[in-house]
Amino acid sequence: MNGLISAAWAQAAPNASGPLSPLSPLLMVVVFVAIFYFLLFRPQQKRAREHQSLVSRLSAGDEVVTNGGLLGRVTEVGDTFVTLEVAEGVRVKVQKVQIQQLVPKGTLKSA
Repeated sequence: MNGLISAAWAQAAPNASGPLSPLSPLLMVVVFVAIFYFLLFRPQQKRAREHQSLVSRLSAGDEVVTNGGLLGRVTEVGDTFVTLEVAEGVRVKVQKVQIQQLVPKGTLKSA
C-alpha cells in the first residue's frame, strides 16, 4: 500500500522576519483598551451625563415619557420621586431616574 502513497515529509518553517519585541503584547493591550474606551465607555458616560442633566432640570408642567412608556405631565418634583398626571385626576409617583425623555408641550393632548 505504501507504494501508491508517497511519504509526506515535514518542511522546514520559513524564517521569521525577526523576533517580536517584548513590548508588542503590551502595545496590543493598550490599543484594545483605547478602542473599548472610545467605542463603549465614552459614549455611555456621555449618555449618563445627558440623562443626569435631564433629571436635574425637571420642573412642574414638563411632559415626559418614562422607561416603561408612560406619558404624563409632571405635577410635583421631589428629591427622588416625581408625580406624573397621566389623565385627569390620575396621578402616579415615579422615580426620577425612570424618566426617559422630555416631549414637546401639547404631546399629552394629542396622544
